[in-house]
Amino acid sequence: MQLKGKKILVGITASIAAYKIPILVRLLKKEGAEIQVIMTEASRDFVSQLTLATLSGNPAYYLPFNPTDGTWNSHVEFGRWADLILIAPCSASTLSKMAQGNSNNLLITTYLSAKCPVYFAPAMDLDMFAHPSTKKNIDTLISYGNHLIDSQTGELASGLCGAGRMEEPEKILEIIIHHFKKKNDFAGKKILITAGPTYESIDPVRFIGNFSSGRMGYAIAHEFANRGAEVTLISGPSSQKVSHHNIQRLGVQSAQQMFEACRNLFDQSDIAVMSAAVADFKPKNVPKVKIKKEDGLNRIELEPTVDILKTLGSLKKRQILIGFALETSNELENAQKKLQSKNCDAIVLNSLQDAGAGFQHDTNKISIIDKSLNKTDYPLKSKAEVATDICDFILTMI
Repeated sequence: MQLKGKKILVGITASIAAYKIPILVRLLKKEGAEIQVIMTEASRDFVSQLTLATLSGNPAYYLPFNPTDGTWNSHVEFGRWADLILIAPCSASTLSKMAQGNSNNLLITTYLSAKCPVYFAPAMDLDMFAHPSTKKNIDTLISYGNHLIDSQTGELASGLCGAGRMEEPEKILEIIIHHFKKKNDFAGKKILITAGPTYESIDPVRFIGNFSSGRMGYAIAHEFANRGAEVTLISGPSSQKVSHHNIQRLGVQSAQQMFEACRNLFDQSDIAVMSAAVADFKPKNVPKVKIKKEDGLNRIELEPTVDILKTLGSLKKRQILIGFALETSNELENAQKKLQSKNCDAIVLNSLQDAGAGFQHDTNKISIIDKSLNKTDYPLKSKAEVATDICDFILTMI
């Protein structure tokens, strides 16, 4: 019984694939899980409340209030009760509501109250699944830290054949079991992560910076935290949010501030992942007042910023140190040089030559190079999935 004691909330929406969920509930119960079902009102046209209540051993709810006695079915308590929320099948309508926070039913209010990982398994006809709005909503949910159980290609209820078929119950069960197995992969480990850009002041209101959003570093932080690690995230200016209690975020602005924070914490860390896009140069002289346009500015004299990765490499004892290399040419050669000159244990390489990789994207395409110069290539994936690949790779190094 691999899920003994685990509390799983199953959310069901209006899709013909709902007929598979009683099978899934039965499989989860056989593995020892405690199940609570929440339905959308329209999903009751596709699967019986009585069937789900009987198989789960708990009432299957769809209303925020009990119509017989007016008692409240608390979405807050449901959201805090669960160790994992699975929304399957997840219709196009529910995808949109989740992405926009449109809390007009018990399932969505519960989702918005969740304190646990959320998995969602889209199911719809192929044209709906291929629509740009569907892709955008899926990408948005992934960017929130939710986990996609991708739709499969096969025969659909419409009689057409294509993408949009919900994953089979047996495979969903495997995914959930794997989730709980990996939850303790990094238990007891202290992880130091840098993310985002640094801003180097020209004067009190202007700066030199770059286009990094911080998405990759934040995704790595959340992946480590989901797998039991204690994470300190040192972030340059970024609009990304932390949504896990195992992550402590320290905000910095300049390369020097990031360096000082890293140096102070590195000795206590087991693993350091330097994914921030740190500025290589900063203005040598920074006036204390704003430079006026009419005064002119013929040039800005620059000097190198502190090399955070190289300094940590020189201080490294027992730590695993992972660097990042974003290149535009001679990618592999430059990444290998960085790996060796900065005493890293591995380098994560991405190239701006690859469509969908690098700054300002929800996706990334990486290669990981280890100390023996072995190179592992990965296809284009969401940054959440890339974070999983990076953590899996690091796990093999421990």
